[in-house]
Amino acid sequence: MTDREGRTERRLERAILDLLERRGPEASICPSDAARAVHEGDDDGWRALMEPARRAARRLATAGEVEITQGGRPVESTEARGPIRIRRCR
Repeated sequence: MTDREGRTERRLERAILDLLERRGPEASICPSDAARAVHEGDDDGWRALMEPARRAARRLATAGEVEITQGGRPVESTEARGPIRIRRCR
């Protein structure tokens, strides 16, 4: 991982935590919310940040800071396939 990629991944982690902090305690976010928050520009370039955002969410889940959910239920970050949501740990 390059220094730039590492900085982007850390920014995505911070964005996830910041977005959750600003929402209600039961709220969740999509990884795209973090990707859009970190992307600089008005174009669709945030889409390139989707997989890094998912990786950031997995790292935060492994650290016990967030939960990854599918269908409203927590799932193991390594088992999640398809669309996910991120929420505070309960």
